Amino acid sequence: MASAELRLIYRRIRSVQSTMKITRAMELISTARIGKAQGRLTAARPYAEQLNNVISNVAAAGGAAHALLETRDVKTAGIVVVSSDRGLAGGYNHSVIRIAGQAIREHRTAGHRVVVYVVGKKAQSHFAYRKYDIEHAWLDVTDLPVYADARMIANVLLNDYVEGSVDSVDIFTTRYVSALTQMPIHRTLLPIEAPTGEGEEASEPIGYSFEPSPEEILDRLLPRYLEGSVYAVLLDASASEHAARRRAMKAATENAEELTRILTRGANQARQAEITTEISEIVGGAAALGDG
Repeated sequence: MASAELRLIYRRIRSVQSTMKITRAMELISTARIGKAQGRLTAARPYAEQLNNVISNVAAAGGAAHALLETRDVKTAGIVVVSSDRGLAGGYNHSVIRIAGQAIREHRTAGHRVVVYVVGKKAQSHFAYRKYDIEHAWLDVTDLPVYADARMIANVLLNDYVEGSVDSVDIFTTRYVSALTQMPIHRTLLPIEAPTGEGEEASEPIGYSFEPSPEEILDRLLPRYLEGSVYAVLLDASASEHAARRRAMKAATENAEELTRILTRGANQARQAEITTEISEIVGGAAALGDG
């Protein structure tokens, strides 16, 4: 009959193996979702590039005179933090929350009021725990974002900016570089920085006639541009989240395998010690009977 120590080791082995099944399944799920996220990110780029070209041409011809393109004196800064809704993604959430927290402290040091917007439950929990006033939170959109989510976020940010509730909006998110590399980044959403249109196609000036006026065209295009920018951010963040989770779950699975090997070795040693003790007791008992 196994000793209490041996039973405890076997119990730990079963527990680690059960955990390993979960981490391996999550790794496979994240691997599948990375491919889908990459495909959606690639598919969205032509639209964004074409929209950039149109806005750069209209802004250049119209003198870029639009309220969404004009820089204001910042008294109230809007900070958008994009995190995940679920954990188990390694340092994915910590990295972006850290740079966002640093920016908030810099704004407050400069005497600016800060309005916080969060995407994802992890950022919401972090800032709520630290008693930040969260103006708006969007949850359950990071795993599989759609364009409607980007439009919903962009509309709130745009309304607050137009009404003067905030004088600038900066977004803190994670850029997907590769399956092994994701970078926490910061970019300005509002005021909109008009694309420069630099490149070979913009080497020669082109004359335009507009119907309606450039201002009216920008009135329609700039909100769409903001929506496209937010959608690109959500797609980047989604791909980064799945890549970070796959890497974290792969490391967890490897650690569980190593721990299982160590525990199995310990169990074998404990069992061998028990067998040796039992044999010694039998031999000792036989010798005592023989002497008697």
